Amino acid sequence: MGIAVAIVLVALVFDYINGFHDAANSIATIVSTRVLTPRRAVIWAAFFNFIAFVIFPLHVAHTVGTGIIDPKIVDDAVLVGALGGAIAWNLITWWYGLPSSSSHALVGGLLGAGISKGGLAVVKTAGVVKIAIFIVVSPVLGLLLGGSMMVLVSWTFRRATPGRIDRWFRRLQLLSAAMFSLGHGANDAQKTMGIILALLIAKGYVGAKSEVPMWVILASQTAMGLGTFTGGWRIVRTMGMRLTKLKPIGGFCAETGAAGMLFLASALGIPVSTTHTITGGIVGVGLVNNPNGVRWAVALRIVWAWLFTIQSAAIIAAAIYFASKRLGL
Repeated sequence: MGIAVAIVLVALVFDYINGFHDAANSIATIVSTRVLTPRRAVIWAAFFNFIAFVIFPLHVAHTVGTGIIDPKIVDDAVLVGALGGAIAWNLITWWYGLPSSSSHALVGGLLGAGISKGGLAVVKTAGVVKIAIFIVVSPVLGLLLGGSMMVLVSWTFRRATPGRIDRWFRRLQLLSAAMFSLGHGANDAQKTMGIILALLIAKGYVGAKSEVPMWVILASQTAMGLGTFTGGWRIVRTMGMRLTKLKPIGGFCAETGAAGMLFLASALGIPVSTTHTITGGIVGVGLVNNPNGVRWAVALRIVWAWLFTIQSAAIIAAAIYFASKRLGL
């Protein structure tokens, strides 16, 4: 029982780190356009992170809990390895200001620890293939939606004065930031719920087809909200200020397009990267406004972080798994 409690706490630590690591996703555009101060922005985002469970079904939690590796091989060492690999990679990329994917770090952690125990046979191929496909789909669709929104909105308001457009979209960006934060809370917090659900199933506390207990939902959403409230300012600067210049109209379009992508993925039960999605939205808006204004060197650094996330987290997770077994877990 004591080890189970400790693993739950580690899972919530990951959720908290996920929140402050990915705070940039929710608030970077609204801070860079100066619609809200950083502190007000994180309060706004944290609130909508927390209430996401009221609106969205828990499909992503079940995918993470049972759809990546065979839940029958899950034990304490596998979960410690998976969480340790994800947390370590998140902290490394946070330190260097790289907006990598917490979602894919956790997927990599599960794969690394699970394969270390049971080999490739434990991998749920269908679930992993869906996630792999959306590694490409989420930023591309975010880019297309963000860019399309920018074209549509620019054409619709082509006769309005710049000052009036700025006033309108400073207000509307509050709505778009709220929508994106809802999508963030729906997709990302559910990954921690899935890890805790896998633990409860492995320990026999709930059945394999049980719903996620309410205490798990509330604990995960709270940890995510608190992490977002803390804020990851290194990554905020990269996402909101270094990638491209945004005005309120551009911030609204990037967030709305990315939120649409997150709503779709959450409905389908696919754990996607909120980082990939909002980056795609920002680049899409930048391409419509001024392709030369997109800082492609920064974008390339972000892509390199994406490419290495799953395997890096998997390698770290495997090392932690074997160390945990040596310690008797």
